[in-house]
Amino acid sequence: MLPREEREQLEQILVGPWGIRAAQSHGRQVPEEECDVRTCFQRDVDRITHCKSFRRLKHKTQVFLQPEGDHYRTRLTHTLEVSRLARTVSRALKLNEDLTEAIALGHDLGHTPFGHAGERALNRIHPGGFRHYEQSLRVVDLLERGGRGLNLCEETRMGILNHTHGAPDDTLEATCVRLCDRIAYINHDLDDSIRAGLLTAEEVPERIRTGCGERNSERINSFITDLIRSSGNGVLRMSPEMQELFEYFHGFMYSDIYTNPIAKGEEGKVDGILASLYEVYVAHPEKLPEDFGGVLNREGAERAACDYISGMTDGYAMEKYGELFIPFAWTVK
Repeated sequence: MLPREEREQLEQILVGPWGIRAAQSHGRQVPEEECDVRTCFQRDVDRITHCKSFRRLKHKTQVFLQPEGDHYRTRLTHTLEVSRLARTVSRALKLNEDLTEAIALGHDLGHTPFGHAGERALNRIHPGGFRHYEQSLRVVDLLERGGRGLNLCEETRMGILNHTHGAPDDTLEATCVRLCDRIAYINHDLDDSIRAGLLTAEEVPERIRTGCGERNSERINSFITDLIRSSGNGVLRMSPEMQELFEYFHGFMYSDIYTNPIAKGEEGKVDGILASLYEVYVAHPEKLPEDFGGVLNREGAERAACDYISGMTDGYAMEKYGELFIPFAWTVK
């Protein structure tokens, strides 16, 4: 028996009736011969981990633009934290860990430079609008591997697409990632906010500190433990009390952190940077890399410019802006 077949057989025990077993996958858009060693979902994990878009996440903003310090989250560390939380929940509830991990690792591949400020900017600039979850699917379907895409399983693709708002036919693995994404970001964003000095640990509302913990690890453990204990019979949910606390926590983050004028004071400049880049690449599509030639021919300069800019890291976007708009010193030799 091949290692893949052994794993598929083992999933009959490890993955409960509400999870998706690899042998039950609806497959890939382009059929491929199965790997001897890995299940289809394990292959998805590897394809995402080794793609260029995944590596670029380490230089993309999570919440704080250009923070001074080494310990603030980036889009990559956020992705890894979501993956670990989701795998913990998935294992405890006998879901498919490999599918859960694939969705978690791929969910933010389409995020822009400069975090949600970049997403809002491209949404205003691009005629078709811009939503990072749709772009994440576009990355794995069309943009990676020189335009061939990663050819992921249908369950992975739909989990990536629906990770923000969910869908009625979501797998429980997809729902798991969506919930853990939200749990991860409000907690680590609060942790980063305290690190940045936007507030002290003592200024965190009493309701949050007493309801789920004083420290980041305590808060995360409270939410994840409650989610596991309250879920069952094909439904993932927190208890009504913890869900209410989560919504309060979420509201506090939006009112006091995500709109904080100190932390967000520089974000207004993002519009100017991305709008200027977009204007140049639409007017001069010959400046786009050759990798975007297929998109340019099929869908036009606006779509190709949007794809190129959304894939940039923060530093690369500023570098290209500098090349195009800031004069450099010169000397006569």
